[in-house]
Formats: sequence, structure tokens, C-alpha cells
Amino acid sequence: MISRITGFLAAIAMAATLAVPPAHAQDQAASAASTAAVEAAPVIDAAPAEPAPAASKPADNPYSLANIVAHGNVVDQVVLVILGIMSMGSWYILVVRLWDTSKLASEAKDVRANFFKKASLADGIKGLKEESAFRYIASTAVEASEHHEGALTENIDHSSWVTMNVDRAVADVNSKISGGLGFLATVGSTAPFVGLFGTVWGILNALTAIGVAGQASIDKVAGPVGAALIMTAIGLVVAVPAVLGYNWLVNRNKNVMSQVRAFAGDLHGVLMGNRAIAKR
Repeated sequence: MISRITGFLAAIAMAATLAVPPAHAQDQAASAASTAAVEAAPVIDAAPAEPAPAASKPADNPYSLANIVAHGNVVDQVVLVILGIMSMGSWYILVVRLWDTSKLASEAKDVRANFFKKASLADGIKGLKEESAFRYIASTAVEASEHHEGALTENIDHSSWVTMNVDRAVADVNSKISGGLGFLATVGSTAPFVGLFGTVWGILNALTAIGVAGQASIDKVAGPVGAALIMTAIGLVVAVPAVLGYNWLVNRNKNVMSQVRAFAGDLHGVLMGNRAIAKR
């Protein structure tokens, strides 16, 4: 196109040269030639260059957990909420019971070292912390030993009466440090199935959408099914710590409660020994 325009302008310049007086023919020819050269030069766009487009942000993964939380259906979100509650409850129980058993083990060590070296049971009890489980057991045992009266309780011998009260106090301590273990067992046994339910529901919705769209290519199937399988993975992530924590706490409780029962037995022996001495 540029060559055609150049040829057309050159023809006009030649006609003008023939029409002007001979005195100006050379000047006009040079002018025409320069004009033709200018016209023949490629046209340079003077418009400012457009700025380079900014680097685009990576596209959000439509099959990620965040997308399920933001755009999932009601069933998916309910399943995630249930699994979240299970997980938070499990970790809360693990931390609290770990603190309780550690505290009780520390108290047991201190009791073994100092309690029975006191001049009297009263002094031993005063040396224990107010919230100590061992102080609760000792106070219960001493109170039962000192208050064995009444028409009904007199039918129970003194040793059996003290034993019954001490056993009840020990059972209270055991019940406190065992609280929440049932929840851990429930989470460990049901969380995988809750996650599996979310997976089945997600796959059902994905296959239904694929059937409606009439497209069964791998990119249409893999994404939704993969997103649904996230539910199963979350269920396992919730269940495994609950099962491991349950077994761990059960073993810790056995070890700690064996020390508590040993203290209760020793305390019972001291009370019976004191009573025998008092009768003399």
C-alpha cells in the first residue's frame, strides 16, 4: 500500500515539473524527490506506548479448602463446622488433661517426699496446697475417721467407713482427670465417617453437575472429586490426634492414679494405726 502511494505521489511530482518554467525545474524536481522520500518512509506511530500490563495474580484454586469454605453448599459447610468443633474440643481436652496429670504427678512426688515425715496428719495436710487432690483425699479420710457416729454408720466398722470415704475421694479425683476421654474416643471413632459423608455428598453433587453439563472430560471430573476427597482427609486429620491422645492420656492416668491409690492406702494405714494407739 505504501509503495502504491509513493508511486502516485511521484507521478504527480513529475507532472508538476513539466508544467513549471525551466528555470525552476531542477529545484522543483529536488523538492518532489525529497517529498517522495518522506512519504515513502515508514510512518512511526507517535502515540505513547501503552504501559506493560501488570503481572496477573495467580488464579484462585476452585477446588481448594478455602473455596469450599467460601462457596461450598450448606452440607459441606456444616460438615466442616462439625469437624472443626471436634478438632478444637479434642485439642482442648488434650491440653487440659495433660496439665492436670502433670500437676498431679508433681504433687505425688512432693507427697512421697514430705507428707508422711510430718509430726501429725494435721501438719501434713497444712503443707499441701488448697486445690491439691491429695489434700482433698487426706481431709476426707481424717474427717471420716473423726466423725464415725450416727445410728446407721455405727453399723459399719470404723476401718470400712474410712475405706469407703477414701475410695470415694479417690474416685472423684479419677473422674476429674478422666473427664473428656469419652469425647476423644467419640471423635476418634466418628470423625473419619463424618469426613467420608462430606466426600460422598461432594462427589454426588459433582457427578450430578457433570451429568447436567454433558461433559465428562478429565478436567471436569478430577477437580470436583478431588475437592470432595478433602473432606475425608480432614476427617482423618481430626480423628488421628484424638485416638492417639486418648490412648496417651489413659496410660498417664493409670500411672498417676496408681500413685494416688498408694497414698490413700498409706493414709488409711496411718489412720488405723493412730486409732489403735489411741485405744491403748
